[in-house]
Amino acid sequence: MEKPFIIAELGISANGSLEIAKKMIDMAIECGCNAVKFQKRDIETVYSKEFLDQPRKSPWGMTQRDQKMGLEFTGFDYNEIDDYCKDKIEWFASAWDCKSQKFLQKYDLPYNKIASAMLTNRELVEMVAGERKFTFISTGMSTFEQINRVVELFESKDTLFCLMHCVSVYPCPDEWCNLLMIKTLQQRYGHMVGYSGHEMGILPSVLAVSLGAEAIERHITLDRGSYGSDQSASLEKHGLEILVRDCRDVYKMLGSGVKTVIPQEEEVAYKLRYFKEWE
Repeated sequence: MEKPFIIAELGISANGSLEIAKKMIDMAIECGCNAVKFQKRDIETVYSKEFLDQPRKSPWGMTQRDQKMGLEFTGFDYNEIDDYCKDKIEWFASAWDCKSQKFLQKYDLPYNKIASAMLTNRELVEMVAGERKFTFISTGMSTFEQINRVVELFESKDTLFCLMHCVSVYPCPDEWCNLLMIKTLQQRYGHMVGYSGHEMGILPSVLAVSLGAEAIERHITLDRGSYGSDQSASLEKHGLEILVRDCRDVYKMLGSGVKTVIPQEEEVAYKLRYFKEWE
């Protein structure tokens, strides 16, 4: 796995459009991302009938059900996405219910994802951990007690994972990012730690790498002005290009932390240290 491993989150910003999704996949590839991620929900399972019947005006209709259904990709769409990504870029998805997780199994995806909202869904977390597939686990909205349970479960299954520090606010003001949590999670759990950012800019994500984040997840969009609650916390192409470049550069700059005198320094020392060596 290349580090930092950079995930472009398409989420609901594609607005259920396969055409837009393909353009976003192309954008992620062109910017140098390692993977693209989707969100999969069975609407009737995740939401109550009472909620779905509530009024909500959207491009797809006048109820919450119309809006939620409009944002979802169909089985045909996912077949197309799988074919489109093949030999180009890895893709995976965060399931919001067990039925959706079972649906995703047919694609033999390289990774799983536990969304922050699903961290307390015991049935789903147990199902994902049982697959023993590398999993990105977002920790937004969660206490240490809640994170502990998930970590212990994944450890008991010998399932590798990356804890993703996350603040579940869209967009998240920079001063709320609490990036030192990356160090805290590393010290507390001793596992790979990453950062799933919802800020409007790129600086917190780059700083996250400097603090040890080995994976970065950011929402992307073709146009921040498009319909949708995630658009303002997403990066357009130019921002994503800068994010990938700067995160990779910072990771290289960090080095190993081991004190060595590199050959290039030895050459300089030969020129500048003309005096006798300290004995």
